[in-house]
Amino acid sequence: AGEACAVVESVKAASDVFAPIAGAVVDVHDALAKAPEMLNRDAYASWLFRLEPEDLRAIDSLLSAQAYAASTAVER
Repeated sequence: AGEACAVVESVKAASDVFAPIAGAVVDVHDALAKAPEMLNRDAYASWLFRLEPEDLRAIDSLLSAQAYAASTAVER
C-alpha cells in the first residue's frame, strides 16, 4: 500500500499511481497503452491493473465511489 505501481503520462507531465492496499499486481490492462483515452471516457468502466490483496480485510477500508465523491466535494 502506498507504493507506486503505475505511471500515467500526459503531454505535460507523468504521475505515479499508488496502490490503495498492499498486494501483488497480477494483471495489467495493456490496451490502455494503445488507447489511453479509454480511461478519460469512463474511468469506472476501465482499469489500469488488477491487484491481489495481501489481506482481503484491507478491502473493507477502501471508499466507495459515492463516499470518495462526498469526501472530495467542494462546499459552495
